[in-house]
Amino acid sequence: MSIDAGRGCPFLCSFCTIINVQGRKSRYRHPDDVERCVRTNVAQGFHRLFISDDNFARNQNWEPILDRPIHLREVEKLKISFSLQVDTLCHRIPNFIEKAARAGVKRVFIGLENINPANLLDARKKDNRISEYRKMLLAWKHAKVVTYCGYILGFPKDTPEAILRDIETIKEELPIDLLEFFTLTPLPGSEDHKKLSEAGVNMNSDLNNYDVNHVVIDHPLMSRAEWEQVSQAAWKAYYSPVHIETVLRRAMAAGSSPGNTLFNIVWFKGCVDIEKVHPLEGGYLRLKSRHDRRPGLPTEPFGLFYPKFFAGIVWKQMKWIAMYLRLRLIYIRVKRDPQRHEYRDAAPEAVTDDGAEPQ
Repeated sequence: MSIDAGRGCPFLCSFCTIINVQGRKSRYRHPDDVERCVRTNVAQGFHRLFISDDNFARNQNWEPILDRPIHLREVEKLKISFSLQVDTLCHRIPNFIEKAARAGVKRVFIGLENINPANLLDARKKDNRISEYRKMLLAWKHAKVVTYCGYILGFPKDTPEAILRDIETIKEELPIDLLEFFTLTPLPGSEDHKKLSEAGVNMNSDLNNYDVNHVVIDHPLMSRAEWEQVSQAAWKAYYSPVHIETVLRRAMAAGSSPGNTLFNIVWFKGCVDIEKVHPLEGGYLRLKSRHDRRPGLPTEPFGLFYPKFFAGIVWKQMKWIAMYLRLRLIYIRVKRDPQRHEYRDAAPEAVTDDGAEPQ
């Protein structure tokens, strides 16, 4: 279940609509309200909660809010856990990550967006400093929290070669658990859309495609086909068997749950490879209604829809099982390694303050 502890965002990211939808002025719930929401959800059987603030780290009430679930967990022994969305500088807030972990935060989504400094500057994402990425990720990893990072493909200076090169840099140097890719999209209500519209740039007229998963505009350095192809290649590059083993080894060495990490990797990889949808739009079982059709399309006959639907379920579940078993073998190999807790590579190593950034 989701709850919100605040609304509004002070940042000016050009691709985002939040500052128009919810404003730049942040408003915050009182900790009493948040505690009441948590207790109400627990009473209804919901023990895993998503705090849907676009950036909980900038909620001025974050500490008294987190103190409530800390009390509920440590004193009243309630079994609750949370997911959060934060920015890349949250680790600089004293005690933030420590208290988040004590409050039961198990997963955190971070808008990494890109690692190319020129792209970040173009997007007015000045708050993302690449030299801070590893420090922030290591802080969450030491707190045994699974990290999800959003990464945007299609900034003006991106090329297929540059995108895949940057992904290899991420794999080698940043201890991310799950990376999810999005297509740079001029969402109606964002600064990007306003500028392109005023400039008369040709944009896809079907608003169903403005889901940050489809290419809807031209790119200065890539054709639309190349952009779509490299978007698929990005998923395959990050979720390769070799890197999946690396992610599991990092989780094992850090003391976090490799089983939970594997569950999420299977979900992400299966949605892309099997269901052909973004992980945030899919899951392990795809449900369809015969009557859910886009306006103008006919409803399929009963005798045609259901045999095809159930045959598709069986076929896809066989694929899901086969993929899980392949990845499970990797997991077992990692878990049985007697030196699994001593695993080290470049990404989990401590960061110096020399300001070095990936090139």
